[in-house]
Amino acid sequence: MEQSPILQFSDPAPYPPVQVWGPDARYAKAMLSNIGSCNSEMSAVSLYFYNSIITRKTFKEAADCFQKIGMVEMYHLDLFGQLAWLLGADPRLWSYGRKTMSYWSPGCNKYPGQIVRLLDNAIRGENEAIEKYRQQAAWIKDPNIVDILNRVILDEECHIRIFHQLYQDLSE
Repeated sequence: MEQSPILQFSDPAPYPPVQVWGPDARYAKAMLSNIGSCNSEMSAVSLYFYNSIITRKTFKEAADCFQKIGMVEMYHLDLFGQLAWLLGADPRLWSYGRKTMSYWSPGCNKYPGQIVRLLDNAIRGENEAIEKYRQQAAWIKDPNIVDILNRVILDEECHIRIFHQLYQDLSE
């Protein structure tokens, strides 16, 4: 895989503007889940940060990919944080569950040490995020939020293609 500018680590489609119809507690809870649950952008950012460090000496190409994809995930984290705020929620790294707020923890992540397991784990996480965002897009009625969810899905699909390519390159 040839070294690429960061733009190739996200889909080329433009991001929609960050706006909402108005405050909505249910939608806000969904956005908080996207920033601070175990299946969240914060989990992806922290995991890819870790992965980039531990692969830097032996798998530089993978390390660079993890770092650049992590930067895209950080942008998603910002988008969902802005949405949560506009929807009326405090965008801390937390999520709502069982009538209480739970802070995000690095314990959410799995930390496999082998490159193949790192890539499998990353692909699994991207697929879980896509499924979550598709489910949210199906019940959320605010088209502004749905447009952002669908745009973020494009990036997550791009990340899966990159991780599959890295996996294939390691198999050769």
